[in-house]
Amino acid sequence: MQWIQLAGLTLIFSVLLTWLLRHYALQRGLMDSPSARSSHLMATPRGGGLAFVLVYLGLLLWAKLFDPQLLQGIEPLAKVLLIGGGLVALIGFIDDHRDLSARFRFTVHLLAAIVAVGLIGTPAVSFGPWLTVEGWWLGVLFVPLLVWLLNLYNFMDGIDGIASLQAISVLCSASLILLLNQSDSQIVLWQSLLCFGVAGFLLWNWPPAKIFMGDAASGFLGFSLGVFACFTAQHFAIDFWSWVILLGLFVADASWTLMRRMLNGEKWYLPHAKHAYQILARQRLAQYQADGLSAEKARAKAHRWVVLAGLLINLGWLTPLAWLASEYSGSGALLAVLAYLPLVYLDWRVGAGTDLN
Repeated sequence: MQWIQLAGLTLIFSVLLTWLLRHYALQRGLMDSPSARSSHLMATPRGGGLAFVLVYLGLLLWAKLFDPQLLQGIEPLAKVLLIGGGLVALIGFIDDHRDLSARFRFTVHLLAAIVAVGLIGTPAVSFGPWLTVEGWWLGVLFVPLLVWLLNLYNFMDGIDGIASLQAISVLCSASLILLLNQSDSQIVLWQSLLCFGVAGFLLWNWPPAKIFMGDAASGFLGFSLGVFACFTAQHFAIDFWSWVILLGLFVADASWTLMRRMLNGEKWYLPHAKHAYQILARQRLAQYQADGLSAEKARAKAHRWVVLAGLLINLGWLTPLAWLASEYSGSGALLAVLAYLPLVYLDWRVGAGTDLN
């Protein structure tokens, strides 16, 4: 019963707080105006994802102060989400209001990642039945990976609803794997509560979006997913490769696009619109406009098509492979390669990271 109450309150508060943040953004002029690289046509308020961040961190703080039983077995995770996640969200909130230098943002992200790895450690990573890598030195690798994940989540938040639905999909699939493997219900509870918080925001962010997520929330989501992966792979019945697989759609698109832009000699750190999902959205937009739809209706329909196609890939392809990776942990790396091959092929096929689209 308590789970239902917490989930309901999380959803309701997230919806209401997003509404308040939308009015705040409109009054303060915090708007994303259309540009040559934009996927929207009208100036739209930004920063609405801060709603689910505040609700979720508020729940964690409340549980820590007044109901520690809710955090039994996951206290280090809660601490990392409050400290590291709060730090990432704070710097993102400031960046949403005034442009911060990339170097300063990177320094803060690096600090948050170091805090995370320092407090929760790193999981053992199996590359087959005869090779398992573990030890404190893995933290040297996991820190930059965590920084990359939180930044790529920001890169991938470029069309209506995509970052929100991807986070919900990944967290729900991971929770399903944990439940099937009879893991502690507390970790599933806190992953689910984040899902309900994001869902409350998604009601405002669904195409055509009335407000965008913003850097504070996209960075927080990427950081949280990475932290959940590191922590659950150590303490619960889910393999680290399962998380790698579940995150495949975003990781493959962002990584392939970055690699192609670097190889082309571009300034990879500058904003662009060359991700596979952005290209697919433009292609669908052109098709729907050719069919006679207005620009705004065509844009919303194109975004819905891309977002739902991504959901279908997650549920029909990545989730079953992620479950197999946890069932047969010695085969996790091989299953991850299998999962990524068609994703990378899709990125190559649509011309992600190039001007050939």
